[in-house]
Order: sequence, then C-alpha cells, then structure tokens
Amino acid sequence: MDLIEQLTQIVGEKGILLDEADMQGFVVEWRDKFIGKARAVVLPKSTEEVAAVVKACASSKSPLVPQGGNTSLVGGSIPFTKGDEIILSLRRMHTIREVDRLNGTMTVDAGCVLANLQQAAEEVDCIFPLRIGSEGSCQIGGNISTNAGGVQVLHYGNTREQVLGLEVVLPDGQIWDGMTSLRKDNTGYDLKQLFIGAEGTLGIVTGAVVKMYPRPKYQQVALAAIPSVAAAVEFLNLARTMSGDQVTAIEIIPRIAIDMVCRHVPNFADPMPDKYDWQILVELSSSSTEDLSGLMETILEAGFEQEIVIDAVIATSEAQQAHIWNLREEISGAQKPEGGSIKHDISVPVSRFADFIREADIAVRKIVPNFRSVAFGHIGDGNVHYNPMQPLDMDKEEYLGHWEEVSRVVHDIAVSMRGSISAEHGIGRLKSDDLVLYKPAIEIDLMHRIKKALDPDGIMNPGKLLK
Repeated sequence: MDLIEQLTQIVGEKGILLDEADMQGFVVEWRDKFIGKARAVVLPKSTEEVAAVVKACASSKSPLVPQGGNTSLVGGSIPFTKGDEIILSLRRMHTIREVDRLNGTMTVDAGCVLANLQQAAEEVDCIFPLRIGSEGSCQIGGNISTNAGGVQVLHYGNTREQVLGLEVVLPDGQIWDGMTSLRKDNTGYDLKQLFIGAEGTLGIVTGAVVKMYPRPKYQQVALAAIPSVAAAVEFLNLARTMSGDQVTAIEIIPRIAIDMVCRHVPNFADPMPDKYDWQILVELSSSSTEDLSGLMETILEAGFEQEIVIDAVIATSEAQQAHIWNLREEISGAQKPEGGSIKHDISVPVSRFADFIREADIAVRKIVPNFRSVAFGHIGDGNVHYNPMQPLDMDKEEYLGHWEEVSRVVHDIAVSMRGSISAEHGIGRLKSDDLVLYKPAIEIDLMHRIKKALDPDGIMNPGKLLK
C-alpha cells in the first residue's frame, strides 16, 4: 500500500492535507525566511495515531517534520524544498488531561496552545510561568522541543525546569510513557532531558507533565530610564538584593525599539514622558498579599542615589502594567515594517551584557557602517536579542546579503565571552552550520551518537540542528 494511503487510513481523510494550497500555512515560516514543500501534512488526534504514522514512515524511511504552532524563529519546523517530507502537525492534540492543584502539576497534550495552559493554571489559582510573545499560537510540545525561554526565566527557569514527565513517540513508532509527576526520582538516566531541546530530531513529544506555581497575589511593574546598559546590570543586582529575590522579570529596551513600537502599533504611546536611550522594564511579584509599590519605590530611589536610574514610571493599575508589558512584547512585530533585520539570539554572562552589545556594534559597523542597532531582551539571564537592522539608505536584499558575514562576527564575539549562539530559539535550519563551527568536536560527536542510536535511519526532522 502506498504511504499516503496508509496515512489516510490512520488519520482519516480529514486528518491529511495533500493540496499545496491547503498546506501553505504549514510550509512557510511567519517571517518568510524559510519556505519549503511537503509531500503531505498529517494531523493525528491521539498518541496512538502519531505512533502509527511514525511506524508507516519508518517502514518506508520517509522523513518526518514534527510541527507545533509553527512559530519557530530558526526554521526548525519548516521542511526543505525537495517535497519528500511529511509534516506531522500536533494541532489536533490539544486536551488538558489533568490539573492537579495539590501536586502543583498539569498533564497536557503536546498540541495545547501555551496560553491555554496559562488559563487552566489560573483557574485553580496557580500559574504556568512560561511567557513568550507567541503564547497565543505556539504549542507546549514545540516549547519543550526547543526548550523555550521567555521573560520569566530569571525567576522560574527555562522550559526544561518546568517539565516533570514526557510522553514521546520514538523514531521506530514505539511510545515511551515517561509521564511522571514526581519531583524526586533517582532511578537512572533522566531520559526526558534527551527530548527537551532536541527540536524533534530524536522523537515526537505527544504529552507532558508540567509544573504549576502559586499565583502571585500582587505584582508591581515599573519602567525605568537608565544612563547605559552597564547601569541596567547594576540595577538588576540592586533590585534582586533589596527585594529578597522577588524580581520575576527585568527587560532592557533601547530607544530605537520604543520608537518603532510607537510608529507601528496603533494608538500606542510611550509610557515614559521623556525620551531616553535605554529603559528597563522591572516586575516584582509576591505570593502574599503584600503591596509591592512601596518596595518598588524604595528600589528605584536607591537607583537614583547610585545614579543608575535617571527617571521612572510605576504602573498604578493592571491596565498600566499591561501597557508597559505591551511595549516589550510588540518589539519583534514592530521591526518587520522597518525592513531587513539580521536576528541573533545570544546569551552571555550577565556581567558581560554591556560589553557584548558594545563590541558587536563596533564589529557590525565595520561591515555595514550605517546599520541600526536593535538590542533588547532578558538582561536578567544574559539573553540579548541582537537584531542589527538595515540602514535607511540601503536596499533590503542588499543588506540581508551580509547575513553570513554579520552573524559570524556577532557569534565570534559571543563565544569569545563564553556565551551561546542560541539562548532560547534553538538551532533549526538557521544555525546548523554555526553549531558545528562553535561547539567542541566531542560534543558534536556525542550528539551524532545519540541521534544514530535513537534514529538510525535519520527520518526525524532531518537537516535540523544536526546536519
């Protein structure tokens, strides 16, 4: 029986797409950098159907591309252009299987949209702390497969820290049931860690047990103007020390990004009355009913005294808090109308954050003298989204033609500071060549050994992460 006939039998005619027009939304990255072609898109609705699909593809050695919400920033969920790959979309697997308030856990299908997990946790007076810009469309399986980060990593950690158990369909179609909800289990290798951050190259995550936390009863948000990036690092240390580590997020935002948001987001106004080169968004949270406004004022006053804060606005309502957060969350989208952007997802030691931006700006300016530096992100965990943009007087395609040269110098600087070329977005197609260049040979060899052991025929998301 032909593979397409087998897949149709498994998922039904409503669970498979064969027409190119119907598959369009699955083969194009949202930024239009990667465009592929697929033999079919399969949409199973259960783990058993996923396993049957994988077995059918394994028997014919047909390559599979697992896909969640297709919000990847590195082309990890997009097929190549050959047209022989099967996209396996988890979007029909969206059941929240169990919410266990007393154990502080939630058991979910991999296709659940992240925002729905957040809502389910809130309904039992808890939170699921993963917060990223695409939370309304990304899926938890994709978050796990890329070890997504977000704005609260400083306090709660990456996705890896939120996962207790996994259900995974292996490349031969076997189902591994590792859906434990235990926080302590010292019985050998922690196998789930193989699949977290593996970008679907070792198996397909179909379910997960994730942690919930007590919902903060009070949050306070402020926007502070600072004289330099180095001052932001000093303020981070000050705020964490004075708050007893109640800082749940701290984000750095440059003037250029604020101006872009004000230009391209309808009816958006800068929360700060005056213009400053750099601003930081600070969030304090408490699980008690303590009012944090006084603490925020005290921290900011100390910042003024130490000359690391030059102005500040404290939100006085939930609406104002949302407005300040909206400034940060709209930065990525506001860049698109401005032209070409060579994006980087860098992490360096927090103490080197300012050094990295300074040295990267100098290096990129030697290649493209009039480029526009857009550097923002999660200063609390050393993650800078360094996105040099095309000069106003340069053609977009001409500018993007410098992508490889610009990325090389940016990554060289990050690695020289013992940083990473991918803090939270993964490797995908975009950085697979760079991974080999910057990772020690022994690490690449170990990765290939693991890949060969689990996926000897190389059918799982081929060409992503490892080449």
